[in-house]
Amino acid sequence: MLQSYLTVSGNGTHEIVIEKSRFICHLSRVSSEEEAQDFIHTIKKQHWNATHNCSAYVIGENDQIQKANDDGEPSGTAGVPMLEVLKKRNLKDTCAVVTRYFGGIKLGAGGLIRAYGKSVSEGLNHVGVVERKLMRVMHTKVDYTWIGKLENELRESPYQIKDVHYTDEVEFETYVKESDKQIFTEWMTELTNGKSENREGIQIYLEEAFNN
Repeated sequence: MLQSYLTVSGNGTHEIVIEKSRFICHLSRVSSEEEAQDFIHTIKKQHWNATHNCSAYVIGENDQIQKANDDGEPSGTAGVPMLEVLKKRNLKDTCAVVTRYFGGIKLGAGGLIRAYGKSVSEGLNHVGVVERKLMRVMHTKVDYTWIGKLENELRESPYQIKDVHYTDEVEFETYVKESDKQIFTEWMTELTNGKSENREGIQIYLEEAFNN
């Protein structure tokens, strides 16, 4: 599993108009080629009367799946520039579909390349990109007498609280980098004078907004 990677924040659309042609960028996070193809099919069904529905996607930890489709535009003028934007932004598991409604003015090869690239680039700016960081959820169980101190210390620390469970004792779930597990455990032990029960939980990706 990657320690961190960038991807689109979620599904979204953004439209621009160039020389009277409408370019509508649709973006989605996908984890497999099947999901990407399903998304493309859905957009094509929604915009069945569009002039073109061009697509591009990059999937996998090592970007091992990369596809671009011009959907009737001159070869290399739509899907490839769309894919290049995704790669230039270092995005993974991302699918883009650009729907074009022709406005009557031909753009030429260079104009098409710029238009489709701009559509995806502005679409990403509009929908947003996130950085997914692999974290370990650490569980810290203490007696209720420690709740105030622990909560205050955690909220003032670089660590982020995932959840707090209140049962016969209090259990804090905290996002911690894999490299910080030992330091975090020692810190919890020190804060509670050895009265805390600490254990490792699952690995999970924590998402944060990413600004280029």
